[in-house]
Formats: sequence, structure tokens, C-alpha cells
Amino acid sequence: MTTTEPVLDDVITELSGLADPKVLAVNQRHGDEHSVNLTKLRAIAKRIKKNHSFALQLWETGDPDARLLALLVCRPREFTADELDAMLRDARTRKAHAWLLSNVVMKSPHAEELRLAWLDDADPVVASAGWALTADRVVKKPEGLALSELLDVIEAEMADAHERLQWEMNTTLAHIGIENPELRARALEMGERLGVLRDYPTPPNCTSPFAPEWIGEMVRRKEDA
Repeated sequence: MTTTEPVLDDVITELSGLADPKVLAVNQRHGDEHSVNLTKLRAIAKRIKKNHSFALQLWETGDPDARLLALLVCRPREFTADELDAMLRDARTRKAHAWLLSNVVMKSPHAEELRLAWLDDADPVVASAGWALTADRVVKKPEGLALSELLDVIEAEMADAHERLQWEMNTTLAHIGIENPELRARALEMGERLGVLRDYPTPPNCTSPFAPEWIGEMVRRKEDA
């Protein structure tokens, strides 16, 4: 049984036909540029299946929707660290960064190398990716992390950081407090004193990103489980 290789022009035409100005308007308010409903985008990815060479073609177009599709159909382990670094620096939008990290970098053999390289990058958006990977590691593989030293950096830098870097530092702070009872009091005190995201608009029935509230809610859930 043979499979038909996708044709780039055909897929780009299909994406253009699915572009929704209302979706684009909503996304632009959140710092994104894609205009195709994500459910429809995932349906295309399911049809194409994993196809790394085609993913590279999609990425090279620079089209926001094509790039998200590329992150769904690529094979994470086939990227080099340099390729992933270049992709992160080239894609500035929130969704592309989030999907690149969660769908690709975290599944690649280069995650720890890139985490360390990005943490102290002069570009705050790149540095935010390093902190996002750090937050993930706090939860999934904390062995070897100097958590108290991470808290020292967060305490010194988070309040005045670029908004995207600040968000990921705050996420790391919350996860440290949630996962480590011995550091919880310090994390709660820091979050309260720094006040980062205290007034962030949070929909009903959602957990606030304000670290003291986030930590408290997740600890309660663990205790009730």
C-alpha cells in the first residue's frame, strides 16, 4: 500500500481556505498570528501523519498556520539542537513557542542542553523558553536542579522581567512551591511579596496564575485526592 506524499502548495491553499478573520482577531489580542481553528489544523495533521521532510517545508514558508502544522507532523528526535535554537529565535509568537517547546523540544534529546543555553539568553523571549523547560523539569525530573538557587534568581529578577519571561519564572516559582513542601513557605512568601500576576484576570472555575493562590489550590487538590 502506497501513501500519497502531501503537496506543499495544496496544503497552503487548504490552510488559506480555512483562514478565519475572527479567529485571527482573537489570536492577535493574545500575541499570536494564526487564523485557522486549531481543531481543523489538527485534523489536517492527522491526515498527513508524521512527515519530517514535509514539516521542514511547512516551516520554511514562514506562514503562522503552516508553522503550527509543521510542529504537529515533524519528528522531534530528528532535529539538531542548532535547528531547534534557530526555530525558537525565528518564531516569536506565543503559540508557536508553546507548541515548539511542548511538542518538539521536550521530546527531543536536546531538551536539557537547550534549557541551559536559553536560561541566561539576552533575549527575554528566548530566556522564557529556558524557564518554561525548567518549570517542566521541576515537575517531571527535579533531580539535580538547585531549587533554592532558582528561587534566588526568581526573587531578584522576576518582578522587573519582560512579561513572557516573567510568566515562565512565575510558573517555575509556583511549581517549586507545589512540588516541594520544604520550600513552600518561601515560595508563598515570595509570591505574595512580589505580587506578580496578583490582578491577572482569571475566568470563573480556573486557577489564578498568582503564585500563592496557584500553590494553595494545587496543594489542596493533592491533599483531597
